[in-house]
Amino acid sequence: MSTLVIDGHPNPDSLCAALASAYADAHGDATVLAVRDLAFDPNLRLGYTHRQELEPDLELAWQQILAADHLVVVAPVWWGSVPALLKGFFDRVLLPRRAYRTKDNGLPEGLLTGRSGRVIVTTDSPWWYLPLVGDTTVKQLRTTTLRFCGIRSVAASRFGPVKGSSDAQRQAWIAKAARLGSADASRRPASDLGSSAASLSARPRA
Repeated sequence: MSTLVIDGHPNPDSLCAALASAYADAHGDATVLAVRDLAFDPNLRLGYTHRQELEPDLELAWQQILAADHLVVVAPVWWGSVPALLKGFFDRVLLPRRAYRTKDNGLPEGLLTGRSGRVIVTTDSPWWYLPLVGDTTVKQLRTTTLRFCGIRSVAASRFGPVKGSSDAQRQAWIAKAARLGSADASRRPASDLGSSAASLSARPRA
């Protein structure tokens, strides 16, 4: 078992990409899955009325999600949500009867239980603005995506405002992401770290 860091920014040179890499490197037992590097159609063309077969990259991504005991999603705040690429990834991968199911009483039941999570977002807004408008991106990722799928313990970290930030400020944020990765790793039992280290080398790093 290990940690999967999902980098949801379309730009490989973005701050999000740097944060994801720093977190994973400091964690020591994490794989970065960069959604931008996957070959797939982000459009769930017929909704859930017909089966849309997963492309090989998406099937591999799903297997990585299943193998992880800690999921980290790194994304920018765009229009109070996430980039279309990341949203399309979730639409295609987190499928009914895989990531969740609908119970007989009509309520959803997450199927990715037994995992923890973290959401890392970057934003151009000042620190006081996100709570004012409801912190919609964090809510979407933490509550209506990860927790919806059964991942109950989800921490959230926010970095910004990015616009106008200095290189020194960005480096400080990257260093903080590394500290988060190290801290999250230290909270895991030593037996988990030992058992997953051997399997990590067999997993491709996106």
